[in-house]
Amino acid sequence: MDLQMPGMDGVAAIAEMRRRFPSVQVVVLTSFGEIERVHAALHEGAAGYLLKDAGPGEIAAALQAAARGEVFLDAAVARRLAQEIRSPRSGLRSLTAREREILRLVAEGRSNKEIAAELVISERTARTHVSNLLGKLGLASRTQAALLAIREGLVPPGV
Repeated sequence: MDLQMPGMDGVAAIAEMRRRFPSVQVVVLTSFGEIERVHAALHEGAAGYLLKDAGPGEIAAALQAAARGEVFLDAAVARRLAQEIRSPRSGLRSLTAREREILRLVAEGRSNKEIAAELVISERTARTHVSNLLGKLGLASRTQAALLAIREGLVPPGV
């Protein structure tokens, strides 16, 4: 499964496939190695994550691991995940560029549906991003997130 597809993004497609066909294992093969995309794909149930420069042996190994119920990660992706675990970022620094963008839109009072439409992503993906940023920031609500965004200068007060 690629992550960049017309109509439905790959993360939403993984979630839908896993919902409809729980026994199906999905291996991501994409050119996007950003850690937030890895997190989103794995969160939705991907059994593997490869970059498009993977060789035939690596692709075969990922498919075999998925068939055994294991998770296979591209070596570079695994290194990034390990680095993130060893030295996690905190506060607003912990947010990806996409999460900061979502936070700004939340602070502007946008709904998940409006965020999805503006960013051309699925509503489910928007909801996942909001949930991820709330978790990273240790916040319980969109209101708290909006107040933090204003306090930190991501959006001007009164927006």
